[in-house]
Amino acid sequence: MAVRLPLALSLLVLSSSVWAAKKVDLDYHVRLLPQSDQAEVRLTLAQGSAVRSLDFDLADGSRYSDFKADGQWQLTPGKAVRGVWRPAADKASLTYRVRISQARKNTTFETRMTPSWALMRGDDLVPAARLDQQDGIELVSRLAFELPAGWKSIETAWPRIGKNRFRIDNVSRLFDRPTGWMLAGNLGTRRTRLGETQVTVASPRGQGMRRMDVLTLLTFVWPQVQALYPRHPGKLLIVGATDPMWRGSTAGHESIYLHSRLPLISESGNSPLLRELAQMFARISDEERSDWISEGFAEYYAIELLRRAGGMSDERYQMLGNNLAKAGHGVSSLRGEQANPAQVARAVLLMQELDREIRLKTRNKRSLDDMLRGAMHLERVSTQEFVALAESIIGEPSKVLGSELLH
Repeated sequence: MAVRLPLALSLLVLSSSVWAAKKVDLDYHVRLLPQSDQAEVRLTLAQGSAVRSLDFDLADGSRYSDFKADGQWQLTPGKAVRGVWRPAADKASLTYRVRISQARKNTTFETRMTPSWALMRGDDLVPAARLDQQDGIELVSRLAFELPAGWKSIETAWPRIGKNRFRIDNVSRLFDRPTGWMLAGNLGTRRTRLGETQVTVASPRGQGMRRMDVLTLLTFVWPQVQALYPRHPGKLLIVGATDPMWRGSTAGHESIYLHSRLPLISESGNSPLLRELAQMFARISDEERSDWISEGFAEYYAIELLRRAGGMSDERYQMLGNNLAKAGHGVSSLRGEQANPAQVARAVLLMQELDREIRLKTRNKRSLDDMLRGAMHLERVSTQEFVALAESIIGEPSKVLGSELLH
């Protein structure tokens, strides 16, 4: 045995070295051009032969232009425009321009570039793509920004590895690209560490963002966030600006956009910030007309996190429940591709009923928290899978989920 063990170990080391993935650099360089409301994006592969093709989803194609590629570039027009890059064998680059400002129908902006700042999404800078790469290859992705003269800083939710440089690594994707909210320019920022997470609240100067208020609310509820969710991001970025930005809130990759005039807690008692936080932490993807699940969870836990932290009395909680009942009155079905506010309100009430049923039938050993964590483990969740998950937790079919609302 004393002779054979080192031999076995040496064979194991040899085997692992043979099968180790070859690392190839993929660098993203973004040059912001406020004079033309654009960003120039360059993707550079250190070894082009490592990738057979990148097939980009360019939506309607109207935001992207001036494509230049080392290798082959093919643009397929239509309602859903696609662009396929087949890189040259050696070092290869693809360069294009993307328009930053995106207006909504009511003349507000989802993303915007001004002479002194830009609020944007990485998902737009580098659109989603299908990656076809050689076997045994691992792409190592980094993102660098070139800022206009006078612009001080850039904030993203990705780990910073230098001045205006970030490491892009998403274990859930084969193609690592810089997603999530980003903000560049002359910024005001506040930072703190909450548990394992470095939190940054940033906005352009003079935009009325209540940065310290945001940090204070997050600090208040964070112990409940840590207790509820099994995974915690290394970074969390919250960005905001005032009119004419869209008066709403939305979550991205480890990041949240919050209009600076939105109340952190509204008169009705719910919180846009906590709703997006719950959405971001859960990362639940639904299918088969089951949007009510992810939206219902987000609204339910926006209320519940505040309540568990001691920020809501029983009386206020009851009033909020009455308001939800009024808002959801008349809803006959929760099913749909995109849940409307009335459906979301009714979904929250259904989840409250389900929580009570689970606690009663398991003698308080299980709760809706177990449903949330179970749904988080699923790649995608449908209404049918949600019902089956409840049955596995309760030990018998759920009477609450037998509702006609789910048919």
